[in-house]
Amino acid sequence: MTDSMSTREDSLIVLRDVLRCFAAARDWDQFHSPKNLAMALSVEAAELLEHFQWLSEADSASLPPATHARVREELADVLLYVVRLADKLGINLRDAAVDKIAINSSKYAVEVAKGSSKKYTDF
Repeated sequence: MTDSMSTREDSLIVLRDVLRCFAAARDWDQFHSPKNLAMALSVEAAELLEHFQWLSEADSASLPPATHARVREELADVLLYVVRLADKLGINLRDAAVDKIAINSSKYAVEVAKGSSKKYTDF
């Protein structure tokens, strides 16, 4: 593990711990079942998507400052729910991400996937 990967893992652990304290202080743990957190995550992802609906590719890459600020908040909401859900399910997000990159590397070998948007089943 590189130093930067270790720092990222530590950052996720710190964030997880902050979220634990935040929820505990408000007695919200009772509501934070995996089902409820997954549903909330889906809602937040949809709220993020809403900011891009009907935009052109170019417009989506250069958002006006007010929209950029709202997208920033929605991304934070998505991240917070992902971290909270992973915590409730005992999933180490860094390890899961590293494992998923390895899986995707075999599904999307450079020789066949480079420059293509096809799904791995279509190669």
